[in-house]
Amino acid sequence: MKRRMVGIIAIVAALSVAPALAQQQAQQGPPQGPPPQGQGAPPDPGPLNANQIQRWFEAYTVLQAQDQLQLSEAQYGRFVTRLKLLQESRRRHQQTRNQILGDLRRLTAPQAPSDEPQMAERIKALREHEERAAAELRKAYEGVDETLDVRQQARFRVFEDRMEQQKLELLMRARQNARNPQRGRGRG
Repeated sequence: MKRRMVGIIAIVAALSVAPALAQQQAQQGPPQGPPPQGQGAPPDPGPLNANQIQRWFEAYTVLQAQDQLQLSEAQYGRFVTRLKLLQESRRRHQQTRNQILGDLRRLTAPQAPSDEPQMAERIKALREHEERAAAELRKAYEGVDETLDVRQQARFRVFEDRMEQQKLELLMRARQNARNPQRGRGRG
C-alpha cells in the first residue's frame, strides 16, 4: 500500500510539473554539445507531450481504481487488463479522430483551394470512424463490466467522470503555471 502511494505521489508530481518543464526546455533550445564524459548524465528524453501526460494519468487511474471501486484481489487483475484495453482503445480512436479533424481543418482553411470531393471523403471517414469507435468502446466497457458487480459498475462510471475532471483541472493548472511560473511557486 505504501509503495502504491509513493507511485501515486510521483505520478501527480510529474503531471503537475511536466508542462512547465517542457516549456522551459523548449525555451532553452537544444542542449549545447554532448553531455560531460564520466558524469553518467542520462540522455535527454526531450519535452513531454500530451500523449505521455495522458499515459501517466491513465496509470494513476489504474492505481486509484482498486480503492475507489473496492475491488477484491481476485477482481483486480482482470479489471486492470480490461481497463487498459479501454484506455488504449479510447486513446487510439481520439488520435485518429484528431488526424481526420486536422485534415478537415487544412482543407477548410481560408488560403486552401476548395476541394469539396476531398472534404466529403474526410467527412465520410470521420462518420465511419466514429461508428467503429462507438462499437469498440461499447465492447471495451462490456469487458470492464464483466469484472464488476452492479454497484462497482455504477461506481466505475462516477469514478471515471471524476478522474476526467481531475485530469482537465490538472492540465489547466499546469498550463497556467507554464504561462506564469511565478504564480505556482508560492503554494505548497
